[in-house]
Amino acid sequence: QVQLVESGGGSVQAGGSLRLSCVASGRTFSMGWFRQAPGKEREFVAAISWSGSTTYYADAVKGRFIISRDNAKNTVYLQMNSLKPEDTAVYYCAGPVRNLERLSDVRGDFWGQGTQVTVSS
Repeated sequence: QVQLVESGGGSVQAGGSLRLSCVASGRTFSMGWFRQAPGKEREFVAAISWSGSTTYYADAVKGRFIISRDNAKNTVYLQMNSLKPEDTAVYYCAGPVRNLERLSDVRGDFWGQGTQVTVSS
C-alpha cells in the first residue's frame, strides 16, 4: 500500500507558473501526474522512472512542464510553466505507473487525493 499526498495547487494567471509536489509514504517506482478537467476524462500528463533518468510527457504539456523527483524525500514534482487556461484541472499524483510504452494507456496503481489548479486568462 502506498499513500500519496499532493500539494502546491492554486490559482494563477495565464503565463504563470506553479510547482506541484507529491510525497509518497512507501517505496515507489515509476511515478506520474494526471489531470481531470470538469466534464472530461482523466488524462496523462507526465511520468518519470524510478531513477529519474527517463521522463515522459503528454504532447499538450511538452516543453512547458517538467517532472522530477527526489528519492531521498520520496517526493515527485511537477513544475508547470507558461500555464494556459486549458491547464485548469484537478491534478493527481499516481504510482507506480504502468504501460509507459503507450502513453494513452498509462495507468497508476495508487492515487493521491488531487490538487486543484486554476489558470485564468
